[in-house]
Amino acid sequence: MKQLYGILLALLPVFSHAQAPDSTWFRNQYTKQELYIPMRDGTRLFTSIYAPKSASEKHPILMSRTPYSCAPYGETAYRNFWSNHYKEYLKEGYILVVQDVRGRWMSEGTFEDVRPFNPAKKSKTDIDEATDTYDTIDWLIKNLPNNNEKVGVFGISYPGFYATMAALSNHPALKAVSPQAPVTEWFLGDDFHHNGALMLMDAFNFYIRRGFGMPRPKPTTLGPKPMAVSTMDSYEFFLRNGTLPKLTQFAGDSVRFWKDLMAHPNYDTFWKSRNVRNYVSNIAPETATLIVGGLFDAEDCYGAWNTYKAIEGKARNTNKIIMGPWFHGQWAGRGSDGSSLGNVQFGSPTSTWYATNVEIPFFNYYLKGKGSADPIKEATVFFTGENQWHQLEKWPPANTTETALYLQPSGSLSFTKPASPADPFTAYVSDPAKPVPYAEGIKSLRTREYMTDDQRFAATRPDVLVFQTEVLKEDLTLAGPLTADLQVSISGTDADFVVKLIDIFPDDFDYGKGDKYIMNGYQMLVRGEVMRGRFRNSFEQPVAFVPDQVTTVRYALPDIAHTFKKGHRLMVQIQSSWFPLVDRNPQKFVDIYHAKDADFQKATIKIHHSAKAASRILLPVLK
Repeated sequence: MKQLYGILLALLPVFSHAQAPDSTWFRNQYTKQELYIPMRDGTRLFTSIYAPKSASEKHPILMSRTPYSCAPYGETAYRNFWSNHYKEYLKEGYILVVQDVRGRWMSEGTFEDVRPFNPAKKSKTDIDEATDTYDTIDWLIKNLPNNNEKVGVFGISYPGFYATMAALSNHPALKAVSPQAPVTEWFLGDDFHHNGALMLMDAFNFYIRRGFGMPRPKPTTLGPKPMAVSTMDSYEFFLRNGTLPKLTQFAGDSVRFWKDLMAHPNYDTFWKSRNVRNYVSNIAPETATLIVGGLFDAEDCYGAWNTYKAIEGKARNTNKIIMGPWFHGQWAGRGSDGSSLGNVQFGSPTSTWYATNVEIPFFNYYLKGKGSADPIKEATVFFTGENQWHQLEKWPPANTTETALYLQPSGSLSFTKPASPADPFTAYVSDPAKPVPYAEGIKSLRTREYMTDDQRFAATRPDVLVFQTEVLKEDLTLAGPLTADLQVSISGTDADFVVKLIDIFPDDFDYGKGDKYIMNGYQMLVRGEVMRGRFRNSFEQPVAFVPDQVTTVRYALPDIAHTFKKGHRLMVQIQSSWFPLVDRNPQKFVDIYHAKDADFQKATIKIHHSAKAASRILLPVLK
């Protein structure tokens, strides 16, 4: 009997460890500690540490640094790591660390948005997010009992920016970093500008309505109070308030970064210093990076693709990317298992697949020496339409060919260049007083589903041009960079251009799952992007259009991974407003951030499609 009792006692930790973690399990197996970690300049950063009670082995450290709070505060209040795949890290015995970044919530110091990396530090007062990460890691490995001196850092969105900065810290204990949907470039492609155009809804709602930009004079556990708006109809709210100077009045004089947005309309040193891609050559060869992003991430799709490409081109470390069919953070279980987005189905729980096959094996290998990283290929990308994961040796795949799809008279699309020597065009009138909505219906906050929304509502508007192919006789797969190459002329001196690539489903299509939305003839937005016309030649030096002069507007859309199935058609829509997702262009070459109501004017936009002025979309066709 004593022998049996001894066996049972020996098995108790195994049974406890194997139990599915929940809040009770977490409290029984882990301790929580809150403390201030000193930085080299004397500033102290508030840090929550969740450590296994077991001392039977040494534990790796997995950390996230955030401006969004390491709440809940109090050593008896535990973060709900058990609610998504992070519970696997609990079962594996990781020490989990969450830190309020400098100047946010309970940390000391002064906060600076996307604080620039300083490559020429000379004294203890020369700090950046990389030094704060280095100092935190150094303290952790020297002071936490039973740690194995191997550290990983990950984070989604803004914490993804801090993860990239962590990779620049070069602490020898830092073995693996995963920037996920990382903030990377706030003028060219991420949250607040796309190709120089202000992403109005996200900027205003984040900094003013939600109050992220409000000053925090001293450490606090209380967040800002959200601003009340006059109407929950976002289209009406932004149209009613009109110009950016009027919207700025809501911020008063207290929202520092909103003032920075208004003061830096062009791609100047302010923005360039905040482009972390400039510095990724500083990543140590010994630090592995895993870049994660969503194909339909409305906030930081640009950051994932372009952080990966920058590291590939400038650093010498092991660097991999995974892109799934996700909205912002969906892979971490933010309200969905990744089997759908809006009305579009993907056929499997892609978020679960990612966690099981990519993220957890990545950190287990580099931080615990468990398993192998070899099954994680250079690029793991989910191809929508086909609804299959592709594990690739490089991105873009080697066997892609840039293929021109030409806009044709009468609204057709063809892989053959227009033959007409004349100068045909299709025209529309863009009216800032009646901008094209980005989504159908009344919306309050910017939706995440608009990235795959049905575009039939837009196709009926006279200020949206529609071009489409014949029904495809075989599958067409696109993999890589997508480029709009337009020949345009306008009656004014400035305009925006929004190009949307759309998958038209067959007229008899349905998923056979009791669809709540009519999918017959669905026009799925696959890729859409805006270009502020004044930046067509240079983001640093904008130039006006010469009225009625044919001009090239060429720009990149986010990379694509999509199969247009046999029986489907391709559509291209072109418009000059996307409201209130993007702020309105006055269509007059003025400082838009200080424009007056009188500056806004109608413009006639012509998209040319002749032999000598052929507008086209350059597709990365996978053979």
